[in-house]
Amino acid sequence: MQRPPLSAVVIVVCAAALVTRASTPDPNTEQQPMAFTASQLPVEGSLPSLAGAVEWLNSPPLTMTQVRGKVVLVEFWTYTCVNWRRTLPYVRAWADKYKEQGLVVIGVHTPEFAFEKDAGNVRHAVKEIGVTFPVAIDSAYAIWGAFGNQYWPALYFIDAQGRIRHHHFGEGEYQRSEEVIQRLLAAAGHGAVSRELVSVDPGGVEAAADWPNLKSPETYLGYERSETFASTNGALLNERRLYRTPATLELNEWALAGDWTIGADSAVSNAGNGRLVYRFHARDVNLIMSPPGTGKSVRFRVLIDGRAPGVAHGADADDQGNGTVAEPRMYQLIRQPGPISDREFAIEFLDPGAAAFDFTFG
Repeated sequence: MQRPPLSAVVIVVCAAALVTRASTPDPNTEQQPMAFTASQLPVEGSLPSLAGAVEWLNSPPLTMTQVRGKVVLVEFWTYTCVNWRRTLPYVRAWADKYKEQGLVVIGVHTPEFAFEKDAGNVRHAVKEIGVTFPVAIDSAYAIWGAFGNQYWPALYFIDAQGRIRHHHFGEGEYQRSEEVIQRLLAAAGHGAVSRELVSVDPGGVEAAADWPNLKSPETYLGYERSETFASTNGALLNERRLYRTPATLELNEWALAGDWTIGADSAVSNAGNGRLVYRFHARDVNLIMSPPGTGKSVRFRVLIDGRAPGVAHGADADDQGNGTVAEPRMYQLIRQPGPISDREFAIEFLDPGAAAFDFTFG
């Protein structure tokens, strides 16, 4: 079957469900407190089976019978997803605050990229990121399919009778979500439930996006889902090609320079000094990258408008823009102190073999 060109918009179907990273315009704009009781929440279905996970972390395998009588929060996530990372401080705080009052938080890790199917990579990410609640590794999409889920992140709120009573896709509505937890716990008879909301102060990649200044969308680099590719000599799919960048890029266009292979889900730099350039408008630039193999690493250098980033460097680059791809994950490369305007981001890989999958912004 002929593959679509890089300029096409492609919908990716996986496990009979539309696979989408959910996001919201501005999760910091919260609703006013709402007066409602658990009985006013609709019944959206029953808690599906949790069977099918290839492994459980932080807990023995949990079943529907084991969590019956508890209020359960199920969150679907994948460890490279920035939208999920920005929800994590709240989910982590809810798990800690309400654990003794009957709340069970279950993270269902369903992968987007092939390297996220590796249980070892997930175990490493859980430890590094600080996820301490139970995690079901759902690499075969069994739990995802049982829920009929379509989004990362996705939250499902289950009452003590095992019924789904609320859901939320993407970031935001943290106040509403916590109020649902409180009402379901109160209805389950787990004693006095505090009506105070958790207070979190996320930092690093978990900090909320600068939504008013965010004008660049998530951008995939593999041909199955890519758009706005602008290298002057076009794309050659699944074969090596020497690419050239145009003299100028329009906002949210990207281009390659040097020896690259564009594959289904990533672009791979085949030789040293391969460059990837993106015209963006955002505070943060994140890029999902992978080294060529376990135990291998690739040095890189980041530039912004042709210069070292200085104080605008992200957590994974120094002020001169230097960093290393040593494991498959999301790397924060730019965090600007402001003001925010259209800028040109470039990353140059000093060694061969790095795979670049997906840009996200904040």
